Amino acid sequence: MPRLRILFAVLAVLGFVAAPASAVMGTSAEHALLMDGETGQVLWAKDGFAPMAPASMSKLMTLDVLFQRLKDGRVKLSDKFAVSEKAWRTGGSKGFVRVGDQLTVEDLINRIIVVSGNDACVVVAEALGGSEEGFVDLMNRRAKEIGLNGSHFVNPDGLPEPAGQTMTAYDLAKLARHLITTYPQYYHFFSVRTYTTVDHDAKGREKKIAQPNRNMVLDKFPGADGLKTGHTDLAGYGVTASAVQGGHRLILVLNGLRYPDLDKAPPAKQDWFAEMRRGDEAARVLGMAFREFRSYQLFKANEIAGSVPVWGGSQRTVPVTTGKPLAVTLQVDSRAKMVVTIKSLSPATAPIKAGQQVGTLTVAAPDFPTLTVPLYAAQDVNRENIFVRMATGSKALFGGKK
Repeated sequence: MPRLRILFAVLAVLGFVAAPASAVMGTSAEHALLMDGETGQVLWAKDGFAPMAPASMSKLMTLDVLFQRLKDGRVKLSDKFAVSEKAWRTGGSKGFVRVGDQLTVEDLINRIIVVSGNDACVVVAEALGGSEEGFVDLMNRRAKEIGLNGSHFVNPDGLPEPAGQTMTAYDLAKLARHLITTYPQYYHFFSVRTYTTVDHDAKGREKKIAQPNRNMVLDKFPGADGLKTGHTDLAGYGVTASAVQGGHRLILVLNGLRYPDLDKAPPAKQDWFAEMRRGDEAARVLGMAFREFRSYQLFKANEIAGSVPVWGGSQRTVPVTTGKPLAVTLQVDSRAKMVVTIKSLSPATAPIKAGQQVGTLTVAAPDFPTLTVPLYAAQDVNRENIFVRMATGSKALFGGKK
């Protein structure tokens, strides 16, 4: 089990991004972002906070709405959703649903993740939202609830529309982390390599179609276990991927990968070649990330981090702790210049109860967004007795003269 780490918010809008890591990190993708999977810390970004067309990666939001209802019991994996004509007619990537079919939720999840079926997304949308439009309202409401402030949804599948479906690479990484941490019981669906669906020929005869997962990072990078790819002409090729090595999880988003030389390949092979190259690029960037970034544990749970002064107390200082384990992820070259400082709240006045916040701890390092976390008293501190307080007051009044 990866050790727990204290959660802190990275305020992207204020520019707290470890962008100087570009000296090491780089990609041809137009948008990219690397996130620590345990803390949500942004480690590196390339235009990672700008709105972009997410294509099928926006299906992660559709899955979040579905997973939420699975988790709270409103929906079961064995429930069946009906396929409408509208769902069957949906263009783009096909999950090969048929009008009138009753498909289980588990089957639809696989068709969405592995097959990237736009039709399967519409089936889910109509079942949960009453209509596509109703489901889109659910998506946008849910996005606000989980803090995806750079996202706007107009459909459940990511197909291009004039109104424009937009997300940021940061929001995609944040959503991926949310899916991983909130729904561990469903995360295994993202690592399914192949899923077989049933289609019918012109004479109505069944034919089985085994479709591989388009996320080729799963086979190209050790420890990769999700999440979703996407492609439209507007968005280019993209992938939201996650991997674990040595108990450390990283989340990577790439979008806007473009391959103008694909026309040299046979038309039937062009998508496959692009998917291969997308997987290679994501694996290459993840490899750099795991080499260049390390997680450094600073304090264990309730370990004494230092002390802060106390005014008017039975003791002059109080030991402090971060409460939870504290670890930071930063570039290996930045570790030697990391500085940790402790500052007391002004003033920390007795009486103080154990667990009361009495200060802050700040971690600073080159190419690292400064981190500040609260510090809590590790023990009670009573007030001085009346006679000591009187003596202290006299000293303050007369400059220490008797």
